Amino acid sequence: MHNYCAKLRSRKYAYPEIEINTLKRKHPAGAAAKNVKKPKKAEVNYLPPHPIGQDEDTLEKERLELIDEMEKKNNAKIITEKMSKTFSSRRVEVVTLSPAVAIFKERWPALFSETQIKEEFRRITTISLEETFMRKLDEYLPCLLQLMRAKGGAAGSRMCPLLDTVNESQSLEKKRDVVLCCLTEYLGERQEDLFQDCQDCEDYTNQTIKVIVIHDVMAEEDPAEVAIVFEGHQVLTGCGNRTKACVLLMGLIYALNLEYPKTLKNTLEVFQKLFLELDGTKLLKKVHSLKSKLME
Repeated sequence: MHNYCAKLRSRKYAYPEIEINTLKRKHPAGAAAKNVKKPKKAEVNYLPPHPIGQDEDTLEKERLELIDEMEKKNNAKIITEKMSKTFSSRRVEVVTLSPAVAIFKERWPALFSETQIKEEFRRITTISLEETFMRKLDEYLPCLLQLMRAKGGAAGSRMCPLLDTVNESQSLEKKRDVVLCCLTEYLGERQEDLFQDCQDCEDYTNQTIKVIVIHDVMAEEDPAEVAIVFEGHQVLTGCGNRTKACVLLMGLIYALNLEYPKTLKNTLEVFQKLFLELDGTKLLKKVHSLKSKLME
């Protein structure tokens, strides 16, 4: 195994996921185990090697061509092909450099669309993002509503007005939205840390991760707009509803290799480990308790 790993680290068999954690890549004054880069959310392709025949220079050329393709119409197929080809280059960038989201969006604008977020998630995890999330959420929906209605205390009081709006005649989309709004409260977190309701565009510079729900009193449909904010910048609009926004939020977290905020660690772990079925063995205490109740 020592000989095999040495070959993977060698120039001939360069394998980024092993090479990134070699001592020569770390700060001389730092500890050997400090800032280890490794998959933390069940990523299958965390730091893949470049395609055969490609290097940093050729992939940078592909990236620039990809930006040009974004200016054209009806070329979604070409964009998807180039995004797939440059996948390893993007992963090296987000894992090793951890760039600011705004800077990364300037370099990879094609990534910040619903289609490419789903494709990137599939490249990283090999599973379908929206299909898996919705299927498991719908499977747990009746039990989640029952558990939330039975919840007492302050959390139960905060959930009650939302749960009262749900009945058998409500659409599936409405039930999903209500359950996800109540989920944060059920897990001991605050709904306001995930969703922010407003009636017009506001200053988001202090927001790290947030789903912005914009209401227009003059519009027939409510909400009028649902967007995602990262690091004070609105990175995605047109999400449709809260549930779809949560799906795409998880896709972006994986694509940008972001850590879960401490204020939402339980909620986002439910999204990952219960709804997306990624690394569901080791759970936080509250998530484990919820899973046990759902399995009864």
